[in-house]
This record gives sequence, structure tokens and C-alpha cells, in this order.
Amino acid sequence: MPARLPLRLLPLAALALSALGLLLAAEEKPAPPATMPALKVDPSPIGAGTGGHVNSYADMLEPVQQAVVSVHSTVLVRRPAGLRRGGGSATPRKQEGLGSGVIVSPDGFILTNNHVVEGADELTVSLADNREFKATIIGADEKTDIAVIKIDAAKLPALTLADSDKLRVGDIVFAIGNPLGVGQTVTSGIVSAKGRTDLGILDDVGGYEDYIQTDAAINMGNSGGPLVDARGRLVGLNSAIISPSSGSIGIGFSIPVNLVASIMRNLVEHGGKVVRGYLGVGGETLTAERADAAKLPKETKGVVILEVAADSPAAKAGLKTTDVITAVGGHAVTSIQEFRLTVSQMPPGSDVVVKLLHEGKADTRNVRLAKLDETLSDLLPGVRAIPLTPTTARASGLRGAASLTGGLIVTDVKNNSAYATQLAPGQIIVQINQTDVADLAAARLLLKPGDNVLSLYSSGGTVRTVTVTVR
Repeated sequence: MPARLPLRLLPLAALALSALGLLLAAEEKPAPPATMPALKVDPSPIGAGTGGHVNSYADMLEPVQQAVVSVHSTVLVRRPAGLRRGGGSATPRKQEGLGSGVIVSPDGFILTNNHVVEGADELTVSLADNREFKATIIGADEKTDIAVIKIDAAKLPALTLADSDKLRVGDIVFAIGNPLGVGQTVTSGIVSAKGRTDLGILDDVGGYEDYIQTDAAINMGNSGGPLVDARGRLVGLNSAIISPSSGSIGIGFSIPVNLVASIMRNLVEHGGKVVRGYLGVGGETLTAERADAAKLPKETKGVVILEVAADSPAAKAGLKTTDVITAVGGHAVTSIQEFRLTVSQMPPGSDVVVKLLHEGKADTRNVRLAKLDETLSDLLPGVRAIPLTPTTARASGLRGAASLTGGLIVTDVKNNSAYATQLAPGQIIVQINQTDVADLAAARLLLKPGDNVLSLYSSGGTVRTVTVTVR
């Protein structure tokens, strides 16, 4: 092979050149010492820019890093006696996890993700100065993946919170945490997108998604760490990535700090629980096609009401099906996800103005919100279901499921549920009593006392029915 020829000849060629070099060296006089080159040295710090340019963010990041912590969780797995072999010890086995967190008050309040601390029997927080503290969980919310923990310490470095609503695509951001256990790490990028929903990250708990997307590298262990802006202010809590390899490919997601702060205050105020507002309507995002059918301008944004719960705040205020909600409490809503999140953050008992389109005409209603019953995440007692999305459709494994435009996928059925023999995780409910289901709230309103017919989608497009009795 021609490519190998030079490699075979290399030893002979080297010997010939070496001999020639010795002959020439014997004939030549030693060269005089070379003149030392005049090096140009600038001793100023690396980050010292010129002409207003910023070459480094080190001065900003140094104090920020002091407020970032590592969160070590320990779960004690107790082995059942029947599984012990050879007379082994019944001592619980430890499973350890690692995440990140950020100090937000000098007296030890720390923000992190719910999935970092969930199920932990012990929590240890390691500070940037190598001090370690035992931590207690103040509260955690699985529906937003936010947790508040606390350590017994004082005069701690704490980050200032920014207004995440003012973030813009293109803003410079930094992700800080302890990825893969290598130690505190800073990565940089920009805000790639805002308001990311329907990602399927919290679908299994019927959660509320509203993410900042960033290309700042986020890896396992970064969860719960801060996303900060170029001024060192907290703008988000790093939470998830999309990656086929479980490593960073530049698609990371952070929970906006405005939502994080709202949940934190709720958890602290209500003893570790989140209390959410309740309006009492089921609906879906107004599409251009539905707007056209309702003789509204195609560019109209909002949520069309499909169902109104009896005796709910919405019913008392006179909201009707086919009404289109465009704003709640001064916040414009353009999708069902935005609507759910907006209402959920409003305290029960608060009076809000709902702007809507009734029969095509602008109108308003004054509504006093009630308290959301979190058991509403159950379609039936012991049966949890969530709206079908492209992500959950793919996860179902049912052929053709991705083509469905609506429905609910069953995610969990308790063993003691009265419906455990009729329903199972992975099933897709497309109709209840011959009416299409769009979301969980609307589906629950379709269930009446007595027998109800549920239409279940099967692989390939066939549909079968089961009858369930509601008592």
C-alpha cells in the first residue's frame, strides 16, 4: 500500500540524515548565542477590557460562586427480611445523590429542585468555603420541581433575585453547580428561548411547565443550581436537559426565578405546602381554526372554555362554555398552559378580573378564586391521568398515538383503586360519554354519578370502551 511506504523507509532515511549532519557539524564553527527576544508583556488582569469591551466575568462570578452549594442526599433503603441471604445484616443500605442549590438569604434558606431532595432521609449541604451543614426540608413542590431547604447558619452570602419576566432571548447567562461530582463549575451561554411548555418534564405529576431554555452547559448534578445574568443576579433554577446521551448538548432548562420565588413564599407561608388558586373551568388553547369558526380574528389569543364546574368561582361569575378568556388578574393568557400557571399562582380568596370574549364581544367578570383541590390531579379515585402531548404519546408506545390531537393518558392506578381492574397506566382515554376530552378538568366534569362510558385508544387506531361506575 503506497501510504505505508514512507513509514518503512523512515529508519534508513533517518540514519542517512544523521550521518550527513555529523559531517557538516565537524566542518562548521559553533554559532554565537542567540539574542534574547524582546517580549511584550501586559501584566493587567485577563478581564481588563479596552474600549468598553468586557473580556471576563470573573469579578462578577467570584462572589456569586460563594452562594452556590452542593446538596448531598442520602436515602436509606431497608432490605426486606425475606431478601436477606446467608444471615446477612438488616442494616439499611444507603443510596446517595448529588445536586446543587443556591443560598437566597443570609440566615440559611436555600433553593434547589424537588427531585434533588425527594425521598431523602438525610441532607448535607457543602458550602464553597468547604463547611458542611445538615439541612432540613422546609417544603417541596413536585408540580413545579422546586424545594426550599434550610441550614443553621448566619451571615451567609446570598444572591439577589432579578425579574425573570424581563429576560430576553440573547441575554448572557451563566449556569453554576456541581455537575457529575467534579466540583463547582461555571458554564456560559445565552437565553435561547422563554416560556417553554409541553416538554413532558413534569407530565407524570400534572405539573406546571414554564422554562427558560439556555445553551449554557447543564449536566447531571447541576440540578437546583442557579442560572445568573451578567450582573450576577439569580434569574432561574437549573432543572432539566434534553439529551439522547444524558449529557449536555446545549438544550438546558431553568425554572424562572419569579415562579421559584412565588413557590418559595407559598411553601414557607403554608408550612411546606403550596396553596393554589382555583377558577373552575376546563378549556384549551384557542387555535386560528377555532377562532375563525367563532368568527373571531385568526390572530386572537386566549383559552376557549369547554366546561364550567358547577358551583365554582367561574360558574358564580357567569362564565360560559365557548367564552374565550384573554386575561386573568391583569396577566394576558395565550395558551392553556399559561392560563393554568397564572391562576395557580394567585392566592385563594383573591378577587381577580377575568377579561374574556363573550359571543365575540369583549367583556369582564369579577371572580373570587377558591382553593384548588390537589386531588383534582386524579381523574377518578386512585386513577391519575394527564393531557396527551407529543412526548407522552411517544412514551405510551401505542402505534399511531402521536397522531391524536387530544385525550388523556393514564399514568398511575393505585392497587386499591376501585378501577384497578378496568384501567391501567399507558391507556389513552379519548372520549368520556361520547364527548372528546381536552384536559383533566374538562374530563372530570364529564363524569356523572352512575355508569360512564370511557373510549380507550388502542394501537393502530382502534377504540374500545369500558364502563366505569362513579358513586
